[in-house]
Amino acid sequence: VPLQNIHLVARWLGTLEKVLEQNSLGSHADYRVFMSAEPAPSPEAHIIPQGLLENAIKITNEPPTGMYANLHKALDLFTQDTLEMCSKEIEFKCIFFALCYFHAVVAERRKFGTQGWNRPYPFNNGDLTISINVLYNYLEANPKVPWDDLRYLFGEIMYGGHITDDWDRRLCRTYLSEYIHAEMLEGEVYLAPGFLIPPSLDYKGYHEYVDNNLPPESPYLYGLHPNAEIGFLTVTSDGLFRTVLEMQPKESDAGGGSGASREEKAILEEIIERLPEPFNMGEIMAKAGDKTPYVVVAFQECERMNTLTDEIRSSLKELDLGLKGELTITSDMEELANALFYDNVPESWTRYAYPSLLSLGAWYADLLLRIRELEVWTMDFVLPATVWLAGFFNPQSFLTAIMQSTARKNEWPLDKMCLSVEVTKKNREDITAPPREGSYVHGLFMEGARWDIPSGVIADARLKELTPMMPVIFIRAIPVDRMDTKNVYECPVYKTRMRGPTYVWTFNLKTKEKAAKWILAAVALLLQ
Repeated sequence: VPLQNIHLVARWLGTLEKVLEQNSLGSHADYRVFMSAEPAPSPEAHIIPQGLLENAIKITNEPPTGMYANLHKALDLFTQDTLEMCSKEIEFKCIFFALCYFHAVVAERRKFGTQGWNRPYPFNNGDLTISINVLYNYLEANPKVPWDDLRYLFGEIMYGGHITDDWDRRLCRTYLSEYIHAEMLEGEVYLAPGFLIPPSLDYKGYHEYVDNNLPPESPYLYGLHPNAEIGFLTVTSDGLFRTVLEMQPKESDAGGGSGASREEKAILEEIIERLPEPFNMGEIMAKAGDKTPYVVVAFQECERMNTLTDEIRSSLKELDLGLKGELTITSDMEELANALFYDNVPESWTRYAYPSLLSLGAWYADLLLRIRELEVWTMDFVLPATVWLAGFFNPQSFLTAIMQSTARKNEWPLDKMCLSVEVTKKNREDITAPPREGSYVHGLFMEGARWDIPSGVIADARLKELTPMMPVIFIRAIPVDRMDTKNVYECPVYKTRMRGPTYVWTFNLKTKEKAAKWILAAVALLLQ
């Protein structure tokens, strides 16, 4: 139902409830009413009257979960006739099965959250049935199998048409280049560890092949590391516990300043007490002298930090007066008090802050560290020996400043430059002075794999080490034509595990294995 017509439906549902009540007595023994509805997108759309819901037998149609159910469901969209319709039967059946597996993988990969896809997409059965029709038409129309055309149509149009994120598009393309290629006709090609593309079978044979040969459900079936499952289960249970916590009643406010408001008052006082004074922008500007690209970044960061700390200070002082009874409590103050009580970062603060998934206590400790870094840097404007990249509101501006200062020094055009990323063998403590040009950065973590320090390449993650820390990274600017693109994985850098909109930059990291492995494993660098 379109949302603008929802009030009409709500009225009609009330009428329906009365009609059902009138017909429930004295009607035929087999009289039944069936209603079907989709999940409501928002609480305002919960309009089915309670009486109707209470009297109904409720049946939900859940989408299948796991590769086994998804693969069978994909095969169920077709019949024996489908398998017999193409004149190039061997090629058709081979690609047909790989497409069914691909469809099941992209649909079920969603359950791994942002490690699955950066954004959720509405892949549906139509994508698969139309792709199989396209496959049939192209095989009939061409003497040879047009592999590139097929991959392009499936990856960029049929499935890719849903995809809005460039990294997700790369992932979709990579799946297809791994599953659909000329070698699959010649012999043993694996769709997943231990799962070969089946030989030419009939329709029933394919179902039986899945029953007998598909390995047990695990992230390996999707090209992911088992840690991906630990990650998404942890996020799910965190969400569950937070919901339970928020359902707990707060003590009643009748007793004049209850336990809850006492607790909030203690948190509030502690935050204000530890909050440093704002940066004196006039003094900092006078100290800086020359406006180098790095100095400009420092100014911008200090200004943004002042905006954030001003908001924290003023909102807490206002709430303090409210709790003392000197001001009327507004809805904003109430939201702030609730956030303090539940250890959440208040909405009014995150508006001026940076993406973060930390709870309030950890977030505030992190904020104080960021302020400390800026204080040290603005004391004499000497670049720290190694820079905490995650400490910036806008890490991109610092990375751009590296390019700008090199461009000025060497008189190179900025648009013909890029960043060279070299992972050192050192930790933050081992670095005592900044490099002659560029910068050392620290505080990055890898998700989906780990960095092997002795061999200096990406390696398989160790079990239960979800985000191992990276060594110090040396970043400098070089002309684009000197960029080494052989044996590298183009690794996205994100501010948080939310990925998607928190994208910062792309770092080229060395790899001995082919990049496709790390693309399917969703390997990324995180700043938190």
